[in-house]
Amino acid sequence: MRSFIGSLLMVGALAGPGWAQGIEPGMEGRTPPEVTPAKLTRKERRELAQRVEIEAKKVAARPPLSPKERELSEALYTDGVKYVILEDYPKALERLLKAYTLMPDNAAVNYKLAEANLLSGNLRDATGYAEAAVKLDAKNPYYYLLLAQTQASQKQYEAATATYASLVQQVPNSGSYLFQLADLYLAQNKLPEALATLDKAQQQFGSLDEIAFKKQQIYLRQNNLPLALKEGETLIAANPSEPRFVLAQAEMYAANNRLSDAIRVAEQALHLDPGNPQARLILADVYRQQNQPAEVEKQLRLAFDSPALDVDQEVRILVGYLKQLPDPKIAPLAHDLAIATIRNHPREAKAYNVAADVQLQTGHKKEARNTYLKALQFDKSKFQTWQQVVLLDAELSQTDSLLVHSDRALELFPNQAPLWFYNGVGRLLNKQPQQAVQALEHGRRLAAGNLEQQSQFDAQLGDAYQELKEYAKSDAAYDAALTADPNNYGVLNNYSYYLSLRGEKLDKAKEMAGRTVAKFPDNDTYLDTYAWVLYKQKDYAGARPSLEKAAKTSKDASILEHYGDVLWQLGDHAGAVAAWQRARKAGAGASPLLDRKLKDQKLYE
Repeated sequence: MRSFIGSLLMVGALAGPGWAQGIEPGMEGRTPPEVTPAKLTRKERRELAQRVEIEAKKVAARPPLSPKERELSEALYTDGVKYVILEDYPKALERLLKAYTLMPDNAAVNYKLAEANLLSGNLRDATGYAEAAVKLDAKNPYYYLLLAQTQASQKQYEAATATYASLVQQVPNSGSYLFQLADLYLAQNKLPEALATLDKAQQQFGSLDEIAFKKQQIYLRQNNLPLALKEGETLIAANPSEPRFVLAQAEMYAANNRLSDAIRVAEQALHLDPGNPQARLILADVYRQQNQPAEVEKQLRLAFDSPALDVDQEVRILVGYLKQLPDPKIAPLAHDLAIATIRNHPREAKAYNVAADVQLQTGHKKEARNTYLKALQFDKSKFQTWQQVVLLDAELSQTDSLLVHSDRALELFPNQAPLWFYNGVGRLLNKQPQQAVQALEHGRRLAAGNLEQQSQFDAQLGDAYQELKEYAKSDAAYDAALTADPNNYGVLNNYSYYLSLRGEKLDKAKEMAGRTVAKFPDNDTYLDTYAWVLYKQKDYAGARPSLEKAAKTSKDASILEHYGDVLWQLGDHAGAVAAWQRARKAGAGASPLLDRKLKDQKLYE
């Protein structure tokens, strides 16, 4: 009921009558602006009420007002009205209550007191004064409207309904309020009463589109499809050149499995408006129910060809297809619809975001990253978009972009731990281990309570502290990561490899590297790590099979150099030199000793 009650509170109740003529001074034809009520304190309301009570007792014993007293009461009323307009409700109530002590039976004074109390948040007193105003002048519609507003503000919807019913019954020429009364009945799901009220409105005003439409909605809620369709035909007959009523009829047919009728009426709408995208979407939905994928695709493409199609509708449709990706049968259509969405709405960030989602789901990571960046040109406020950008920068190994984009994102979202993570990763990849540690440690603190995120930070901190040669901190970070996730194979590999380079805890390194190779027996990097741990333990024969397997396919200079070292230790010097030569051809990654090994054809460690 939120939308209805909101409209009820906006009715013209606060633009009610004045002192004598029925209109407030200076308020002719005006609708008061929305205000934020300034509530009186309990003490202020209690003091005002006590003063009114005292003054009322004095007035009760008085004879009728003298001309001077009447003039004073009018002045007080006018002053009170002025302060209501100025939104100074304490002063307004003070003046109006003084006027009330002189004229408690004046309907306008009661009305204005009700309004001032309503605006200051005192709903109970507002209701009481509004009821008094209605009793004193049962022919003034403003009094009923204000009373209904105070009742609705307190969720007294039945009372508000009764007030509207009294209004249309007691006040001449008030038939226009039948529509608000029908809305109140609808808000309370009193469908027969709403229909009866709309019938009365139809008797007064004849056949109106608004009446037919409301009755149609009621019939649908009553599951009375024939009558709902009948009202739809009435709307179409009254508006033969208006496609929206034809489309509504087609949607009703489609929603109720009257598919052939839905097609017939949707094509009728296209006859009126050949480029109407809504008609195409209805047809696509019907053909989907009939399992005709080719027709579905045809209608969707035609709908998305129209710039009139709402971007939110396009996004909803594409989100439905995203759930089916990367299905190759769906991907071409999803891609084309995404491009059409951008073409139709070139300044809408959401159009670029959904298109990037499609590109990402179909494996086009670089294109997706660039499209997300385009979305950020039109809306920088979406954290999720920034997160996707830096994630893709990392996956694409574009370190410079990763640093630039994570820095920009952190200016907007400094408390988001994932952004600090990717910033730290970028610093580490850019050979800035000290800055990497600062970013990662800060992000880890922000991730407090999220064990999974903290484990990811620990894994990177292990690498960063290793680069800084702070080995105790590195080992502690790796151990923390493995405590949270014992099967983090990236950590198991890095931890064991760095231990082997340092020649420390080699038994632990062998156990960790062995678990990794058992899980990934064809991974060159993991095979190299395991073999190098064995090499450090002087188990050259044990290291050879793993490196031999890795060297068959690897183009990594470090792996090939390690293979040569093992062969040398096993006495195969010619094989060692051949492996070292392959390492040199492979390029970067070999140790600084490789050139000496080749020059002297001798192992150096």
